[in-house]
Amino acid sequence: MTASDPPRTRRRKVLLAPVTVTPAKPLTPSHLKGLLWTDVMFRATAPLADVTYRYSPTTYHLTEQTLGFWEFLDRTQKGLPYASLSEEEIGELYVRFRACAPPPADALRPYAHQVESNGWVHPASERVLRLWREHYAQLGLHDPGLTVHQPPGLGTEEMIERLVALGLGLDQRSSGGPVYLDATRHGLPLRQIVTPDGRPNYLACALRELLPLAPAYDEVVLLYDTELDADYQLLQRALTQLGPLVHRVPIGRVPIDGTISSARHGGWHAHTAGALLRAVGTEADADVRRLGVRLYFVAVLGPGQAQSFRTDLLHRSLDRARQLLRRTTERGPGTSPLVDDLRRHRRDHTHVDPYRLTSSLLARARHTIDRDLLSTVYL
Repeated sequence: MTASDPPRTRRRKVLLAPVTVTPAKPLTPSHLKGLLWTDVMFRATAPLADVTYRYSPTTYHLTEQTLGFWEFLDRTQKGLPYASLSEEEIGELYVRFRACAPPPADALRPYAHQVESNGWVHPASERVLRLWREHYAQLGLHDPGLTVHQPPGLGTEEMIERLVALGLGLDQRSSGGPVYLDATRHGLPLRQIVTPDGRPNYLACALRELLPLAPAYDEVVLLYDTELDADYQLLQRALTQLGPLVHRVPIGRVPIDGTISSARHGGWHAHTAGALLRAVGTEADADVRRLGVRLYFVAVLGPGQAQSFRTDLLHRSLDRARQLLRRTTERGPGTSPLVDDLRRHRRDHTHVDPYRLTSSLLARARHTIDRDLLSTVYL
């Protein structure tokens, strides 16, 4: 670079941090919606910025719902051939576990030690994660390391010390109490993150992962389902103090027959990722399938949660995908580059808005579609 050359603009660094799914059950339409939104955002933002997609099941294995499930299996289901079970069969065991009283802290400590010391994963969850990888491949989802050991950058004690140093931690363990994330001076409620007997919740695990990562990025994007909004407001406040712009992207769940229900209660057998893929796999080639599910879960369902899952609309989205793929064209000379097209859907942030971008495809009913856009973001 010579003195006469214009200075290069530094590419901004973006961290995408979606909520993780407990590897103890099948992926449901609500899970798929969040995963597909994140995937479109990741692929569409990558041409504009340096993007890291952080999704580490390792970090969240320490939550009570995961360790408790593993302890429940070892205590009540000895000798099961987990490697040959379906995710639905494992999910049924998870529903049984969640109907029971939670195990005592002492019963979970050996499991937590194994996770922390050597990255151990119970065979049941290992099986679920491998099945999810197959679903990801069928749906064209980027795999951020489902089966890779990705420990958080901070231990629990280090995380608590960091919070206290930021003026956001209230540690009452010396008097037999819990640890709180304390943003009350910012008008947010006190939130327990570690119990008096040392059990961290999901938010504590997220802080262990994101507190050391956030300062290296210009923008952090938190994607999560709307029921977690209170916790993610607190997480946004904590990460903002480290320097980056922090955006929350709440994504509504997908009702089934008008009802929103957690996967822990079951009732998902006809609406799992596996069932969806079986329903569309024989009638759609890979490109139609990958584009069609994104049209449905991102553009048709939208960011809210008013619309129930409808198989007929999913099939209509596959038909629309087939039509769009027939109208693709190469980007000709004199047309704007791909990055300019993507920038139109950014609003006031660096990351691309998946809903705005994907909805724009549906609006192009009679126009040709740029093949480069589809292959970069959707296929």
